[in-house]
Amino acid sequence: MSLVGSRIGRIKPSATVVVAQLARDLKAAGRDVIDLAEGEPDFDTPAPIIEAAIAAMRRGETRYTAVDGTPVLKAAIADKFRRENGLDVAPDQVSVGTGAKQVIYNALQVSVEPGDEVVIPTPSWVSYADMVTLAGGTPVLVPCRREDRFLLRPEALAGALSARSRWLILNSPNNPTGSVYGAADLAALAAVLGRWPRVGVLADDIYEHLIYCVEPFVTFAAAAPALAGRTLTVNGVSKAYAMTGWRIGYAAGPRDLIRAMAILQGQSTTNPSAISQAAALAALTGSQDVVRERRQIMRERRDRVVGLLRRINGLACAVPEGAFYLFAECGPFIGRRRPGGRVVESDADLAAYLVETAGVALVPGGAFGASPYLRLCYAHPVALLEDAMGRIARALAALV
Repeated sequence: MSLVGSRIGRIKPSATVVVAQLARDLKAAGRDVIDLAEGEPDFDTPAPIIEAAIAAMRRGETRYTAVDGTPVLKAAIADKFRRENGLDVAPDQVSVGTGAKQVIYNALQVSVEPGDEVVIPTPSWVSYADMVTLAGGTPVLVPCRREDRFLLRPEALAGALSARSRWLILNSPNNPTGSVYGAADLAALAAVLGRWPRVGVLADDIYEHLIYCVEPFVTFAAAAPALAGRTLTVNGVSKAYAMTGWRIGYAAGPRDLIRAMAILQGQSTTNPSAISQAAALAALTGSQDVVRERRQIMRERRDRVVGLLRRINGLACAVPEGAFYLFAECGPFIGRRRPGGRVVESDADLAAYLVETAGVALVPGGAFGASPYLRLCYAHPVALLEDAMGRIARALAALV
C-alpha cells in the first residue's frame, strides 16, 4: 500500500526543474548540452555579499532567528520598499522566507479557502497554478495576447472575476515573456479591482532590477495606492544579486496576512538560513553598482540573442522589456517531420527534439500556459548563446 496521498496527484512537477534536471543528467552521461532552460543568472554572488556572510558566521550568527526574518533584515527590506518603490511599510509588515517561492506559497496557503478562485494571466510562471491547487483553490487562467505584449487587459480581468475570486497574481517583469506593466497598465487594472473589494493582488516583482525599457519600474501598490491595503508585494535577492542558492525571498503586505504567514512558516521550515539573511542584508544595504553593471550585460545579451533568433526562419519573438528570457513563437515547426520521419506534434515535442539532437535545453511554452512557444534563458555568456543559437538553427533546418 502506498503512503502517498491523493492530493499530490493534482499537481505536476515544475517543468523548468524537470528540463533542467534532464540537462544535468545528459551532461553527467557525457553529452554536450547547453542548458537554456533554468532561470538563473550565470554571475557569481558579488564578493562583498559573500564576505558579509563569512563575517556573520565568524560572529556566531549561525543560530535560529525570528521565524520570518531578523529585525535588522526586515528593517532593511522596509527601507528598500520606501527608497526604490515608494511604499511606506513598517518592519512588522514584512515577511522573509526561503525564497520568494515559499513566500508566495505561504500567502496562498493562509488566504485561499476551498472554492476560492485565483486569477492568473498567462503565459505565467509554472508554479502559480499548482500552488493555488495545493491551497484548495481554483486557478483561473486568463490567456493574454501577443499583440497586447502578453499583458492582462482590463476587459479580460473583468471577465475573469467572480464572487469567488480571492487573488489576482501579477508578475512584472514577466516570466516567461519579459513583458513589463507600466503605471497606466496597472492603474487600469486597479480601476476594475476597485469594484471587487474581496480580491487581493499578489505582485511578484522578483525581476524588478532586470528591466530594459525606458519607462521606470512601478510596482502595483505604488501605481494603485488605494489598493495597497490588499496588496502583497513579493521580491527577493535571487535574480538581481545572483543569489539563487542562498534562498531568500521577502514580501510586504497587510499585517494580518503577514502574521498568518509567520504562523504557517513556524510550523514548516521556521526561519530562513541565518547566514543567508546576513548576506541578503549586505545585498540590500550595500552598493548597487553591480546590479546596474550586470543589467547592462543582460541587455547586451538580450540584443544579441534576439538578433540571432530573428535570423531563423520560422521563429519569432518580441524584444523582451525585462527579466532574462525570450519567448519565441515556433508554430511553423509544428507538424514538420524530424529526420527519420517522426512528426513534431507540439512545442514539447520540439523542445525534446532540440535537446536530443542539438544538445540545447529549452522549456516548451505549454508549461507556461501558451503554445506553441519555446522559452530561452539568455543569462549566459554571449559565446555560449551564439553556440546554442547556431545549434538550434541547424536542427530546425533539418525538419521537413
